Amino acid sequence: MSSSTAASGISPIADAAPVSLCAREPHVPADRLVAEMVPPPRFDSVRFSTYLPDPNQPSQFEAVKVLEGFAGGLGGAHAVTGGKRGFFGFGKSRAKGAKTPAGPRGVYLDGGYGVGKTHLLASLWHATPAEPSLKAFGTFVELTNLVGALGFQQTVRTLSGHRLLCIDEFELDDPGDTVLVSSLLARLVEAGVALAATSNTLPGKLGEGRFAAVDFLREIQGLSAHFRTLRIDGEDYRHRGLPEAPAPYSDEQVTKTAYATADASLDDFPQLLEHLARVHPSRYGALTDGLKAVCLTDVRPVPDQSTALRLVVLADRLYDREVPVLASGLPFDQLFSEDMLRGGYRKKYFRAISRLTALARDGKRLIESD
Repeated sequence: MSSSTAASGISPIADAAPVSLCAREPHVPADRLVAEMVPPPRFDSVRFSTYLPDPNQPSQFEAVKVLEGFAGGLGGAHAVTGGKRGFFGFGKSRAKGAKTPAGPRGVYLDGGYGVGKTHLLASLWHATPAEPSLKAFGTFVELTNLVGALGFQQTVRTLSGHRLLCIDEFELDDPGDTVLVSSLLARLVEAGVALAATSNTLPGKLGEGRFAAVDFLREIQGLSAHFRTLRIDGEDYRHRGLPEAPAPYSDEQVTKTAYATADASLDDFPQLLEHLARVHPSRYGALTDGLKAVCLTDVRPVPDQSTALRLVVLADRLYDREVPVLASGLPFDQLFSEDMLRGGYRKKYFRAISRLTALARDGKRLIESD
């Protein structure tokens, strides 16, 4: 029985006690890391046909049209050409009689929050006529974590046989990681892999989405010529502020609900933060395998930036898997210090707050059904 359970005097209610994330140390084989590079579950069913363009935004209609054509052009043989020639199919090393792909061979979706960039990127993945094993979809963070887990050369070898690589939320706030991923993409371009990406704006340019494409193309330097920019205009939700976080519950309520909920986890928040330091972020998805709810006691501000960035990754994995969260302690909008929220990684922290808040709202039904 957990310490929080003993302290509250609560007896187990469910058939099995909740698991502890701190007791999990998953070892994920390389093939699983790559196989899991698919659109997250919340985007399983999205398609171009389910994207509803705003009648007042012609750029949204144009983006769908271009991306449909882009996907259709990726159904042929893998475009291995070598060197800098032939990424668009124009190199002399192209096989005799090979058909030149129509349209661009790299696309970048530029637009603010709330215009459906991830929906369109996932739709592109689904629409590309290739086996799932020949397509990869992941966030920028997932891609850097893959390199960290496999090593640069192994990542190049693993992804070089793919038809398409989709990168969501290409992050421009970490120069080291940007250079790393740009180098990786350069190698994949040489192997004939088609690319598609969205990105975040740079710090200090919130609300200036029109500059995102300029920032992105500058940061990837030599690769910029391979991308066609698709501007997706629409209402920008960044100015609406963060949703108010639900009030935390008591330790007793959280613990009782954890024991009453099948496939729930129960952890002390500070201990979980310490445990995350011992697990590679590429394994955070596996850390949450099989969970239907995450219950946390004693939520408090994160102590430093390294810990905060690890928590961001965990929040992303929980959000991708739509795992509700129930917590005691402080509300999630008090996780990060003012200095963090003003610093270079502030967009990541705001995203984590927003996503954990959404999952906390989902967690309310666990209490209500108890």
